[in-house]
Amino acid sequence: MKDIFIVGSKGIPAQYGGYETFVDNLVTKQVSKDIKYHVACMTFDKDTKDYDYNGADCHEIHVPNIGGPKAILYDLRALDWALSKIKSNNLRNGIVYILACRIGPFIHSYIPKFHKYGFQVWVNPDGHEWLRAKWSKPVRKYWKVSESGMVKNADLLICDSKNIEKYIHESYQRFDPKTTFIAYGADVKESSLTANDTKVKDWYAKYDVKPNNYFLIVGRFVPENNYETMIREFMASDVEKDLVIITNVEHNKFYEELKEKTHFDKDKRIKFVGTVYDKDLLKYIRENAYGYLHGHSVGGTNPSLLEALADTKLNLLYNVGFNKEVGENAALYWSKTPGFLKDLLEKSDKLSPKQIDNLGKKAKQRVIDGYSWRKIVDDYERIIKSEDYTI
Repeated sequence: MKDIFIVGSKGIPAQYGGYETFVDNLVTKQVSKDIKYHVACMTFDKDTKDYDYNGADCHEIHVPNIGGPKAILYDLRALDWALSKIKSNNLRNGIVYILACRIGPFIHSYIPKFHKYGFQVWVNPDGHEWLRAKWSKPVRKYWKVSESGMVKNADLLICDSKNIEKYIHESYQRFDPKTTFIAYGADVKESSLTANDTKVKDWYAKYDVKPNNYFLIVGRFVPENNYETMIREFMASDVEKDLVIITNVEHNKFYEELKEKTHFDKDKRIKFVGTVYDKDLLKYIRENAYGYLHGHSVGGTNPSLLEALADTKLNLLYNVGFNKEVGENAALYWSKTPGFLKDLLEKSDKLSPKQIDNLGKKAKQRVIDGYSWRKIVDDYERIIKSEDYTI
């Protein structure tokens, strides 16, 4: 039995979030009986508990709600829990898998402690967190330093994007990092909902949206996701369909700034509809969009892009390495050059049903071939059991 401690997700069962969804699928779709997962789960409640979830041993870690630093404190307390459990149960030759690069300045002191018991420390470096506009300059500097520390000390880095893996080797050649590529996953099943379901009728009626008559955006409302370009170009286009934006903009300074810059509130086609946490309803909304707009410029394999390729036939992606790696020839690509996306939107609006169907088939096949959860879980189980990665 190989013991795998997973540190860095908020916990399972997943309510939201990329890492949480990943861990949930890793556990629920587990095939090998030779692997035992131990999952750290964050809680603000001092009364913590242990519980079983689909065979995984889950342990709640209490952290005070102190803003950004809570994630660092959570990771460190989770590592302390993992080390304590390894010692008390006399476990040997397992893996501690850390998701994201938050604790680089501290990780070197933990490595020998885990190695003493034959445990390797693996890291998923995520995307370029230090490029995100939401962070102040000092925080961005910390992210970069922290990333360096994680890359330097990890026994193995599992990158969910080939572009991230390439970046790791180019930027940290001096550390000679050991890496491998295993993608993030997506679900290619169709929504169980139909046009006659009450929740479907209610959602479309509430926002005055008609199936197959809207372009869709789903994602965090942050500058690096290129909302300004997408909204400006859509407003400049003669497309008569709506632009439906599923995101949380409550108390969002960026939202107010963008409204001031673009006056999107004067364009009746631009519809901010809040969040949709009902996964089946969100899948139905994706399936019935005319097209999907994806502007993410930072990160590895983005979950919302995979979900769009799995569910939406026509996908217009920002032309950056991460997105092209995933979409390949199953999508159309745009740049931030003024007028480029406007023209692409207008051309897309005139595509024949056959052309759109062909793109949709390619998109779904792209997910099935490279990003299905079954494949991702198999890849993880194979590498976990591999003898190449023992100390």
